[in-house]
Amino acid sequence: MPIKNHDAQIPSIDEILAFIERESQLRHQPRIGSREVARAFGLKGEDRLTIKRILKELVEKGALEKQGKLISRKNKLPPVALVEIIERDRDGELLAIPVEWDEEELGFPPKILIHAPRRAKTGQPLPGVNDRVLARAELNPDAGPKDPPYLGRVIKILPRARNRILGILNIEANGSAHVAPIDKKQLGRQIVIAPNDIGPGKHGDLVSIDHINKTRARVKETLGSVTSEKALSLIAIRAHDIPDIFKDETILEAKKAQDANFQNREDWRELPFITIDPPDAKDHDDAVYAVLDKDHNNEGGYILCVAIADVAYYVKPCSSLDRDALDRGNSVYFPDRVVPMLPERISNNLCSLKAHEDRPALAVKLRITAQGKKIDHVFHRVMIRSRAKLSYSQAQEAVDGRTDDITANLLNVLRPLFAAHQALQHERRIRAPLELDLPERKILLKPDGSFDRVIIPPRLEAHRLIEEFMILANVAAAETLEAHRQQLIYRAHDEPSREKINALSEFLATIGVKLSKGQVLKPANFNTILARLKGMEHENIVNEIVLRTQAQAEYTHENYGHFGLNLRRYAHFTSPIRRYADLIVHRALIRALNIGEGALPETSPQELAEVAARISAAERRAMAAERETVDRLIAHHLMSQIGAQFQARISGVTRAGLFVRLSDTGADGFVPAAKLGREYYAYDERAHALSARSGISYRLADHIIVKLVEAAPIAGALRFEVVEGGVKRPPSKNFTKTTASKHRKQIRDNKIGKDGQRRGRT
Repeated sequence: MPIKNHDAQIPSIDEILAFIERESQLRHQPRIGSREVARAFGLKGEDRLTIKRILKELVEKGALEKQGKLISRKNKLPPVALVEIIERDRDGELLAIPVEWDEEELGFPPKILIHAPRRAKTGQPLPGVNDRVLARAELNPDAGPKDPPYLGRVIKILPRARNRILGILNIEANGSAHVAPIDKKQLGRQIVIAPNDIGPGKHGDLVSIDHINKTRARVKETLGSVTSEKALSLIAIRAHDIPDIFKDETILEAKKAQDANFQNREDWRELPFITIDPPDAKDHDDAVYAVLDKDHNNEGGYILCVAIADVAYYVKPCSSLDRDALDRGNSVYFPDRVVPMLPERISNNLCSLKAHEDRPALAVKLRITAQGKKIDHVFHRVMIRSRAKLSYSQAQEAVDGRTDDITANLLNVLRPLFAAHQALQHERRIRAPLELDLPERKILLKPDGSFDRVIIPPRLEAHRLIEEFMILANVAAAETLEAHRQQLIYRAHDEPSREKINALSEFLATIGVKLSKGQVLKPANFNTILARLKGMEHENIVNEIVLRTQAQAEYTHENYGHFGLNLRRYAHFTSPIRRYADLIVHRALIRALNIGEGALPETSPQELAEVAARISAAERRAMAAERETVDRLIAHHLMSQIGAQFQARISGVTRAGLFVRLSDTGADGFVPAAKLGREYYAYDERAHALSARSGISYRLADHIIVKLVEAAPIAGALRFEVVEGGVKRPPSKNFTKTTASKHRKQIRDNKIGKDGQRRGRT
């Protein structure tokens, strides 16, 4: 609940967070106390107690981290960020906040002061409120305690539908109409639409509306009925402003594209490359081939060849194809459709490494020892002809002795590939990347597009073979570009923050596992913990918490390594059909090696930082859209099963209740704390549990049985009640009389409801 400041001398929450942000980053003082905050704002006496109370609530809400009596900000803004302009200040300057910001995880987003330009750039309008822009952000060294902590400069205004809301159109018998937004945060809200502003929409249609003013809106676009499950992915596409229609100029460029020729290419068509992909794959980025190395100095070693579709030949810098690809950033995959980064003629035809057809590729030849250690590598621009298109299961069954009509003649190709993979396993064990046991679910649809079932595809050696070959090729790309002092975009993954490591250490202590808070951790340390708990009671919860401890991978022009893979340098090179980052790396290699058309133009580090920020934001956008579509699809499927009971596992614990995941479908839902029983359950953050004084507790990863009480398919929301579950555990040290009395006081003060949920927006 937002804290109301009635005394004008008390700073706002934004002002307090801005001050702490500056102290931690400008003055290299990562943690400060309430005394420093009070002194900065000139507060004395009772006002200092108010500051302590505000800081305490900000710690409880996760906006601040606390260690002893000292606090610090939990967030960090990158130097180039995708931001949304939210308002103007008294001087007419623009104020913005980051677009991708998890308030539950990071607290309140920091504000960025953007000086409004007096003149527009050529071909661009002036930025204004509600625009999304790519901005360069830096801390403001001259900011006062009440000023935004960051200064920003607009790099580019991004296309976006302004003030656009998606919702379901409801038309009453008397002709009146309103739209119910699909956003979970706006469930229950109704926006009135005047009869003249309905347009061609019909009752029950999914529509897009624009606000005319605070009390009036009009239907901007009618997207059709939402009764079909096929419409659910369309909701995510529109809600996240994912570009799904190519410009006419882009389509024309794709139509005019011609087959690649042999200029600046080597002829590798005689090498028996094959593609190994999911059975429903239409675009084939990569083909592989391996042979025993005949060099007597590398006895038992192998030569591996990884050929990647030569997208750079067809998608030239600054072309319409290139601009559309950058806007999309990556392909987006839904259960019923794909929104591709490139038009189908490019992605599924000219660039796709189809079997028995000549295709241009950028290939890397790698030599490895019998123990999987890379000796050297060389990049080539080639023409290949794949021998076959195989699925993972097809390749696996063939080497396991169950060949079919296609694979019967390919054993001499498959066996060296699998043997080379076995060699790579030696090196992988030494490298010791993070090994999390988190099975991926896949939704299968019926021929009519409706929900069929959820499966967990088996993890085969064929999957791991392709993954290891691609990792090796990606590392080789980064090494080659660094050796040629060529700018590139890295795929980086930071090590876990100190705060998350401390939280993990505290949790592990509750189950008798020791992890020193101060030690420098590597992926192998996590693997040791996971291996120790394999098959034991706490295996699932530790896997979940270790995953949540990890930072999010991103694209960046600055290399800080890949923690999860335990690699010093890593770049995405192997999927240029569906990832723009890979296309940049291809262009960089062509430039560095001087091997023909499609090279990366002269590019500054600042320009690469801008591209990296855009495609990182596009990746997060795609992940959110894919996740929400799955939620909606399963909620639509379960809508007819209200009252049914399901096996579930607790996937998250908050003061307000439990997040649960159904065992059969992987559907996510929520159980309010009030539905756990008559006892009061206190939130134990350290143990990731809700615990009662009786000793009954619900902890992250516990198995329970729940009953479905509500399904909202358009929002992808499910609400459950617990039917059976809860484990009798020793009383938590964190559950005290003080905790219970504090809860009762919060109810009296109307800060939280009896169901444990906070009032207002948090």
